[in-house]
Amino acid sequence: MNDRPSFDTGAVPVAGEAPRQHALAGFWFHFSENRGAVVGLAIIAALVLVALFAPLIAPHDPGEQFRDALLAPPAWQQGGSPRFLLGTDAVGRDILSRLIYGSQFSLFVGVVVVGIALAVGVTTGLIAGYFGGFADAMIMRVMDIILSFPSLVLAIVLVAVLGPGLTNAMIAIALILQPHFARLTRAAVLAEKSREYVTAARLAGAGRLRLMFVTILPNCLAPLIVQATLSFSNAILDAAALGFLGMGAQPPTPEWGTMLAEAREFILRAWWVVTFPGLAILITVLAINLVGDGLRDALDPRLKRS
Repeated sequence: MNDRPSFDTGAVPVAGEAPRQHALAGFWFHFSENRGAVVGLAIIAALVLVALFAPLIAPHDPGEQFRDALLAPPAWQQGGSPRFLLGTDAVGRDILSRLIYGSQFSLFVGVVVVGIALAVGVTTGLIAGYFGGFADAMIMRVMDIILSFPSLVLAIVLVAVLGPGLTNAMIAIALILQPHFARLTRAAVLAEKSREYVTAARLAGAGRLRLMFVTILPNCLAPLIVQATLSFSNAILDAAALGFLGMGAQPPTPEWGTMLAEAREFILRAWWVVTFPGLAILITVLAINLVGDGLRDALDPRLKRS
């Protein structure tokens, strides 16, 4: 008799793995229904690759000056050269190379600013929402004061106090963006802290920090993710504006706002030195906003179509 009992050698599914995969599949389904969000995600992915491989992609060093090609037009225009596909600026630097390296600064600014704003805003919002009372009133009044000023004006004032430079500009932008995270976190904590699972964790002996950061915070992430995406685009815009005003990244840094500032006096006779940095800012911010809209639609159950 060669009959032998057969055993199922398949892997035992991990508890919670199937629901997690189903949730991710559902999220991507709702996200991909928004065609604009998919296009925006593709643009952002391409921008990240360009920033990562800038030394390999850029045809020239961003600071190299070609004295024989001052304000050279783009390659397709009369007088242009294939050496400089998008032309050169007033001192002979290749605009395409500077745009490619500028993507590194824009992404770096967005990541750092959103990281600082998220950390500070979420922490203050958790404290305000969980403890309430005097702490809540004081924190929210400070946030209201910050929000009462135009964001760019307040950023200019802060940079004027701290001193011009990219680092100080990022700190200033993070400070003016964090009230949005604080208010969102506080509202979500107020809605979550009275739920049964929080009460059960408290009765099980969980401390305040565990309740705040482990029990409550993960259930408040959906609106924070959307806000972080939109704040990313605001950070890039504000950094470019400060650079344009001479209070952000300083020349010869190939930052898009700084490139616009250096090209102001050549707008009428060399359109390319202004147009291409402006288009880079426009396309990047638009792509991030499209992704933010897609995330909002995918993460908000009220907006999901059955």
